[in-house]
Amino acid sequence: MKIKSERFIPLVVTVGQVAIFPYYIIWLKQVSLTFTLFAWLFAVFSFSAAWGYRVFQVKKTTKTAIPIVYIGMGMVYLLVGSMNETHGYLVYGAVLLQIILGFLQGYFRAWHVKQKSYHIQAVSHYLIVGFTMIGLSFVKVISPTVLITLFGSVLVGCGVWAFWKKEQGD
Repeated sequence: MKIKSERFIPLVVTVGQVAIFPYYIIWLKQVSLTFTLFAWLFAVFSFSAAWGYRVFQVKKTTKTAIPIVYIGMGMVYLLVGSMNETHGYLVYGAVLLQIILGFLQGYFRAWHVKQKSYHIQAVSHYLIVGFTMIGLSFVKVISPTVLITLFGSVLVGCGVWAFWKKEQGD
């Protein structure tokens, strides 16, 4: 691979998504207040992910917008991290965030499985997730939004780094 970022950033993104998702689920459960609404929010996420996956498959251009996808996912996690109060309108915001995050993750997944390094990263992914989850089990965090915000910052950083490296051609 010409650009080393294309080799390592997707692994950081996939491992981070799996490691942070339990904290995201806690936040979403607090926002939804009922299991039925929680289930509907995840249904919206799944449908949006399918939509994002399909959009990637049928796109005409060979250029990928993956740095934008990283930044977009990071911004969603940063917004989630900043919304720690439960209000009546927060559910509507959560629906919008579920649509955006689902679409971006579906798009990213469709792109990622087409990469040459995907099969190597899949094995590494499971190993790193295991060690990460063990490590996170020892972390005492007052609020899950701290880790969600941190991961959002990492994703935005990955997107900026990918843009920069693409411009450098390294």
